[in-house]
Amino acid sequence: MSTPPSDDSVLRVGFVPGVTLTKWTTTWRERFRSVRLEPVEVSASQQRRVLDDGAVDLCFVRLPIDVDGLHLIRLYDEAPVAWVSKEHPIAAFAEVSLADLADENVLTEADPSGIDQVALEVAVLHVPMSIARSHSRRDLTYRPITDAPSTTIGLAWPAEHPHRLTDEFIGVVRGRTANSWRTRSERAGRHATETAPNPTRSRPRRKGR
Repeated sequence: MSTPPSDDSVLRVGFVPGVTLTKWTTTWRERFRSVRLEPVEVSASQQRRVLDDGAVDLCFVRLPIDVDGLHLIRLYDEAPVAWVSKEHPIAAFAEVSLADLADENVLTEADPSGIDQVALEVAVLHVPMSIARSHSRRDLTYRPITDAPSTTIGLAWPAEHPHRLTDEFIGVVRGRTANSWRTRSERAGRHATETAPNPTRSRPRRKGR
C-alpha cells in the first residue's frame, strides 16, 4: 500500500469488488479539478484496515464492518446470486434457492482460485450480483438466489480528522447537484462576509449633552 499524501491535493477513495465508481469519479473531476480523486480497490477483508491505516480517506465497504471510530452511510442493497459455469446444471434454471445449492461445493470468496473452480464446474460461488457482473467471463453465468439475504454497500470514513472535502464527496455520492453545491458554498462565504468586522466603517458620533 502506498503512503498517504501529506496534503489535501488527493482524495483517496477505497472500494470493495463489485462497486462501480464511474459516475461519481466523473462528477468529481468535473467539479473539483484541483483535487485528484484516486480510486483504490481493496478486498472486503481489508476494508477496515485501509481506513485505520489512513491508506484511503473514504471507502465503499460491504457490510458488516466494525463502525467503532467511523462514520457510515448505507447506500444500497445487493442481490445474492449463484455464479456458475454455463455448463453447470444450475445454469438451466431462471433462479435457485439455498436448498438447490445444498449438495454443491459453495464458495463465497471470488478470488482467482474460486473463479477457476467455478469455471471447472467443481464449485459454485455465492456472491453479490455486482461481483458476478463486474467480471467479463463469457464462460460463466449467474442465477438469483431467491431466499438468501442481501448484502449492503455503505460509504465509511474516519470520525476523527476527515479529509477537508469528505462532505463534498458525500454530496456527489448522494446526488447533490452542482448548483446546490455552489449555493451552499456561496451562502457560507456570504455569511462569513456579513459577520466579519468592517474596519472601514465609521463609528457614529455621540450627540453632545
